[in-house]
Amino acid sequence: MTKQRFEEFLSSQDTLRVYRGKRLLFASIRERLLPLLDYIENYAPHEEGITVFDRVVGNAAALLLVVVSCRQVYSVLGSQLAAQTLGRFGIGYHFTETVPCIRDETGRDMCPMEKLSLGKGPEEFLGVLRQRMAANPPGGRR
Repeated sequence: MTKQRFEEFLSSQDTLRVYRGKRLLFASIRERLLPLLDYIENYAPHEEGITVFDRVVGNAAALLLVVVSCRQVYSVLGSQLAAQTLGRFGIGYHFTETVPCIRDETGRDMCPMEKLSLGKGPEEFLGVLRQRMAANPPGGRR
């Protein structure tokens, strides 16, 4: 059943889907970490033991998955850093492809969020990310 859901996810425009058992709790087409942040603000920690389908899982996303009590995550692309974090927190992960780290848009350097997440725990990273988002909201200043 999970494999079928993952295939449905991949053929959709969604960038993130969150399930609790058979029930779809949340879906988003937003980019980067924004869907996970939306989920955290609107659903976490009310749901536990969720399964997440995400397009890309780097260490930043992995730390946020810990915050939302994720049980399993499925992704096309995941980083070794994310795999280490997920493993450390007992979250099952299934990546189609694993890379050393998620790269920035140029492909020459580590993704800024992957860099920002290094050496941080889940709650600490969420706090830093919220501060950064408040200072630089998506779509410009409020």
